[in-house]
Amino acid sequence: MFTGIITDVGHVATIQRRGDTLFSIATAWDTDGIALGASIACNGACLTVVDRGPGRFDVEASAETLSKTTLGDWTVGTPVNLERALRLGDELGGHLVSGHVDGVATVVSVRPEGDSHRIVFEVPASLARFVAPKGSVALDGVSLTVNEVEDTRFGVNIIPHTLQWTNFRGVLPGTDGPAFGPGRRVNFEIDMLARYLQRLVETR
Repeated sequence: MFTGIITDVGHVATIQRRGDTLFSIATAWDTDGIALGASIACNGACLTVVDRGPGRFDVEASAETLSKTTLGDWTVGTPVNLERALRLGDELGGHLVSGHVDGVATVVSVRPEGDSHRIVFEVPASLARFVAPKGSVALDGVSLTVNEVEDTRFGVNIIPHTLQWTNFRGVLPGTDGPAFGPGRRVNFEIDMLARYLQRLVETR
C-alpha cells in the first residue's frame, strides 16, 4: 500500500530482457535499508525488489506488467517516481494507492495556470467512469486531485513543488529528462473507493 507521495525520482540504469524483464533503478535512497522482497512503487507500479547494491535496486516486470503499463516504454535514463511501501504509523499525506495500475492515461494538453500547470489527460472509456471532480487519481504514482471531467478527459493542477520533485518536471523548459507534453503516456490508477463502489453497484 502507498500514498502517492513521491520521495525520490530515480532513473533506469540498466535493462535486461529475458523471461521477465529486469530493471536496475538508480536512486538517492540508502539502499542498505531496502529489504529483498520489499515492494516499491515505480511510476505507480508496485514491483518487488529482487536485488540491491549501492545506489540502486533491481526489480522484475512480467510481460503482463509491461503490456498494461508504461514500463514497456522504459529505456536507460527514463526518470522513475519512487515511493516505498506505507508502514503502520506513517502519515497518509496523499490517498490510499495500491500500486496496481489500471491502465494508461495520455497527456492531451499542458498550460501554465498561475504558478501551477493545468494538465489534461485522456483515459480509455472503460476507466473514465471511475474519474470524478474532486476525486483522487494516481498518475505515474503521484496522488492528484481531479479538477474537471469531460467524457474521457480530465484535468489536474500540478503545483510547483510537485513539478520539482516528480518526473512531471519535464513540463518545465530546460529540465533534465524527456519533455512532458501532449502524447506522453503515464500509468493511471483509479481511486480505490471508486473501484469498490463500482463493484457494489454491479452486484446489486
